[in-house]
Amino acid sequence: MLHPKFQIRILCLPLILLPLQSQAQLKELWNKAKEKTEKTVDQLITKKNSQRVEEIRVSENFITGNIPVFSEDFSAYKAGSSISSIKSNGLAAVSILKGYPGKWMPLEDKATYKLSKALSYPDHFTVTFDLLATGDQIKDIAPLSFGFAPDNSTKEYMGISGTYVELQYYDSNMVNTGSKNPEKYANHTFDLEPYLNKILHISLEVEGERMTVYLGNRKLADGIFFAPSAAKNFYLSAPWEYHNGAKVFLGNIKISGFGK
Repeated sequence: MLHPKFQIRILCLPLILLPLQSQAQLKELWNKAKEKTEKTVDQLITKKNSQRVEEIRVSENFITGNIPVFSEDFSAYKAGSSISSIKSNGLAAVSILKGYPGKWMPLEDKATYKLSKALSYPDHFTVTFDLLATGDQIKDIAPLSFGFAPDNSTKEYMGISGTYVELQYYDSNMVNTGSKNPEKYANHTFDLEPYLNKILHISLEVEGERMTVYLGNRKLADGIFFAPSAAKNFYLSAPWEYHNGAKVFLGNIKISGFGK
C-alpha cells in the first residue's frame, strides 16, 4: 500500500497537468489566430499594392496634343548663349550637363521665366517639359512653381501666380496645386527625393477651365482651375534660394493643341 504522502502527490498530479494542458491549447489557439491575422494583413497589403499599380497604370494615359504651338529644346543655341524664346528678370542661358542628354537652361534663384511672345492658346492644349534638380540633398532647394499667370510680364520675381503647381523641394514629398481665381488650394504627397539628379517629366493638360497635372507617370490633380475668361501665360518661377551648390534645370518645353 502506498504511503499517504505518495497518494496525495498522485492525486495532485492531474491538477498540476491540467493548467499545462490548458496553456498548450491556448498557445495553439494563439498561433492559429496569429497565422490567420498575418494572412489577412498580407491579403490587404497585396490588395493595396494592386490598387496602387492600377492607379499608376491609369495615370500613364496622358495624350499630348497633335498640333505644335510652341517648342524649345535649346538645341539651336551654343552653350552659354542667351535664349531668345524665353524672357526673365534674371538670366536665361544654355548649359550642357555631363551625363544628361540635350541642352538645359539653369533656373537662377529669384528669377521668373515666361515665353518671350505671349501665345494665343487654343481651348484644349497640353504643356510638357522636363525639370532636373541637382545637388547633394533635396532640402537644399527652396520651392519652385509653374503654371499660368494672368499676364506675360517678367519685371520682377513672383512666387505663385494665377493657376499654379508648387514643388516643395525642401519638404521632399509635398506638392501644392491651386488657383487665385477661382480661389482653390490642394496639398498632395509626391516623393520628390528620388528625382534628385534624375529627370522629372511634367505634363499639363488644359481644356477650357479644367487643368490636369501629371508628375512623372502619376496623375496628381484634375479640376477647375481657371475662371471662364482667364488669361493664360505659361510661367516658371525658380526657387528663391539654393544651398550647397544645388540647382534646377529646365529642358524640352512643348506646347501643343488638338486637331480633329
